[in-house]
This record gives sequence, structure tokens and C-alpha cells, in this order.
Amino acid sequence: MADLRNNFVGIKSPNPFWLASAPPTDKAYNVERAFKAGWGGVVWKTLGEEGPPVVNVNGPRYGAIWGADRRLLGLNNIELITDRDLYVNLREMKQVKMNWPDRALIASIMVPCEENAWKAILPLVEETGADGIELNFGCPHGMSERGMGSAVGQVPEYIEMVVRWCKQYTRMPVITKLTPNITDIRKPARAARAGGTDAVSLINTINSITGVNLDTFSPEPSIDGRGSHGGYCGPAVKPIALNMVAEIARDPETHGLPISGIGGVTTWRDAAEFMALGAGNVQVCTAAMTYGFKIVQEMITGLSDWMDAKGHRTLDDISGRAVPNVTDWQYLNLNYITKAKIDQDACIKCGRCHIACEDTSHQAITQLVNGVRHFEVIEEECVGCNLCVNVCPVDNCITMETLPAGTLDRRTGKPVDPNYANWTTHPNNPMARQAAE
Repeated sequence: MADLRNNFVGIKSPNPFWLASAPPTDKAYNVERAFKAGWGGVVWKTLGEEGPPVVNVNGPRYGAIWGADRRLLGLNNIELITDRDLYVNLREMKQVKMNWPDRALIASIMVPCEENAWKAILPLVEETGADGIELNFGCPHGMSERGMGSAVGQVPEYIEMVVRWCKQYTRMPVITKLTPNITDIRKPARAARAGGTDAVSLINTINSITGVNLDTFSPEPSIDGRGSHGGYCGPAVKPIALNMVAEIARDPETHGLPISGIGGVTTWRDAAEFMALGAGNVQVCTAAMTYGFKIVQEMITGLSDWMDAKGHRTLDDISGRAVPNVTDWQYLNLNYITKAKIDQDACIKCGRCHIACEDTSHQAITQLVNGVRHFEVIEEECVGCNLCVNVCPVDNCITMETLPAGTLDRRTGKPVDPNYANWTTHPNNPMARQAAE
């Protein structure tokens, strides 16, 4: 049976599934229930500095995007960091860690970008017995307007500075949480590494407005007729998160830097994909808020069963396995050719493939053959784009088949070249032509 035990920068947990810093980890009651359900760790909802707590709105805090079946695709959150007293949180954290010594407990922290503020809070957190800290440089709303959260995460120099302070004033492992609201995620990751961070976690939420009420013309969620941008999370952000995790994992300057993957993790497959792209574990929020804490049981069982089926014994067997296969577009093999093929026995004659191809692609799928409704790929026109595969409602009805080397490509009238060739050497590339000349 697969061994799901996780050791992330020396922080041990029985599995790689942690709850992210968010409302589900706001208090001991929640965290105790999460651990009973089987979560391997939690990142406690972000702590602020000593003194009067922040004030959250007393109204709707979430906007949402749904699929056609009202399945939740994404949440827009305008809630701030914890609005509970710092010392109440610290006492509860200490008790929870005593009750659950085998689970990972991480303290998320966000205080002003001043050395004394970090110097003051770190010993207090350390006294709880927490396994590590996560520096919240990600939240794009509310706190960023006060010079914290993503306001720090968007400035690499600030990231490096604060990480250095934390490494100076605490023995605990430091995980730096990065904001996706930036052009190049590699720059803040490099800064965190330069400051001495033990790991990075990403992504935090994406700055967004999810919708507008067309009766009141107020953004959702609406507070007394007005709305604000917030942090977007959930399944819809997963592709963005996967790309950013991969960028850090394959960057020569940050390669090998431990990563905690966050962003739309809903199933065991999502978790496996994050780990394949370099994450050492994953953090979950929206899925727990949608389906409850027990969803982790499906994640644990699913990941374990898949690893057993594939012969993977430990998480190390899959971590980073996909990274060597991630490349820039210019290095993709332009001599690799595929064609779509429709399984006529599985086809339900809905016509979605034809409509998509005819209206928006390459007019490579028939609608009628000899006057009869029949959907078939026209190889002379098919460029192998696979749009038809993605719009087809029947799994594996349409598949992509690779043309072997030497086979005639009926679209170009030329045999498939067996040699690897990419854009850097292609004759249509003006830079390649200049180099040849």
C-alpha cells in the first residue's frame, strides 16, 4: 500500500493534504474537526499583530461563479485575516498542537512591514509549539490597502527583507506565501530564496470581481449597495496555479525550492498534478468549504489507490516527475502530427464536434455523408487541434492519434518527418533565417 506520509521541510504529517489559511482554520473547533476527519495539517487563519483585531464586514463575504449545473467553480472572498484576539488564537493553537502532535500546524502571519512587528510576534507563535510559519504575502484585498498582503508580495525586495527578519528571529521553518497578482512569479520566489526561506506556497487568491447585480448595479458580494474587489479561488484558478508552480520548479534559480501547492485542489487527481509539477504537498480551502472536511477521505483513498495501481510507493516517486516535460512553446516539436478520430459506435450524433470545428476551427468534420447525418474527420483539413475532443460530451468518443514517421500527412501532402524540429530552427522564423545567413 502506498505510503502517504509527508515530510515537508522537516514538518511531518500523515498525508500531504493540509487545510489552507482561511475560514476553515479560524479556531480550535474547526481545526479539531478537520483533524478528526483526517487532514494531515492546517495553516491557521492568518494572525495579525497584538492589539485591537481587524474588523470584517457584517454582510456577504463571497461572490461565486457556477457551472451550468450550479457546481461551484470559484469563490470571490472579501474576508480579511482573523478578527479574533491574537492571544485567544495563540492559546487555542497551543492546545490543538498538544492534542494532535502528529499533525502539522502552521501559523499564517501578516503584520506591518516593519522589523519590530515581526520580531514581536514570532516568539509568541513559537511558544505555541507550531511546526512552522507561513508569511502571508498574498491577500489582494483589504490588508493590501494597508501595506500588507500582496502589497508586500508584489515587491521582491520587501519579500527578501521580511524573510531575512523571520529567519533571524525564529527557529521555525519559514514558508513564504506568494501572490499570483504579479507578472512573473519567478521573481518573488527568487527573492524569498535569497532571503533564506525554507519553502514557498502558492498561489494565494487572484484579484477579482466575480459579477455585477444588474438590478442594483453593485458588484457581488454587495455591502449596503457597494462592492469591492476580492480574492478569487476554487477550481477555476487551478490552471493558473499549476503553471506558476511549474515555473518555480523549473527555474534554475529556484529549482529544488520546496513548494506547497495551492489553488483549486478538489480531488486526489488535482493533488497528484500539483505534486507531479514539483509541489511537496497541497493546501485546500474551497473544496472543504463546499463539501465539508470529510472530502479529505476521498482525496486520501483516491491518491493511495492510484499510486498503488501505478506502482508508486511514496510521494517522492511522483514529486516533480512532470517538470522535465514542461518547456517553452518555442521548443515544441513541430514535426509531431496528430489527427482526430471519431468512434462511430460511441458517437451519439449530437453534432457538437461539427459545430465547433465548422464555426470556430478548421472545417474538418462532416455533418452529412451521402445525405445521412454522419460526423467524420476530414483528414485533409484536420490540424490536430483537439477542440472536438474537448467539446464532445462522450468520454473517449473522439481521440487523437499520432501519425507515425513516414506516414503521409494528407493535409500537407508530405510524409511525417521523423526528426525533431522546433521554432528556433524553423525556416519561417526570421531569427533562424538570420542565424543561417
